Amino acid sequence: MAPLATDKCPVCGMFVSKYPDWVATVTFRDSTTLFFDGAKDFFTYYHNMRKYTPARKQDAISAITVNDYYTLKPINARQAYFVSGSNVYGPMGKELVPFGKQADAQAFAKDHKGKQVLRFADVTQAVLKTLE
Repeated sequence: MAPLATDKCPVCGMFVSKYPDWVATVTFRDSTTLFFDGAKDFFTYYHNMRKYTPARKQDAISAITVNDYYTLKPINARQAYFVSGSNVYGPMGKELVPFGKQADAQAFAKDHKGKQVLRFADVTQAVLKTLE
């Protein structure tokens, strides 16, 4: 599902459709979908949902997708590999660059000075602070 021109990131307020290659989505069991301008803002939201959507909880999420950096196809964020600290920037600056394959993430990290290849559970608030 692609964002509409009016869809804004709930974290930063940016119009998401301007940056389709970086879009991350959260779909809830009630079919509501939120769009983010990148994995970094998605994780910021995920770790502090009470701030951005007080009535929503993590256990109500049915799907989370990010776009694989190389293929630009949506992938399950919970299965993705994320490169932090690279010299590739997203719409909001420093970004977590997502990949569907570990080998692609490792090659990208090597080629673009990435500091770490992380899995979903590894992306903590401490990691997000390094991207500010």
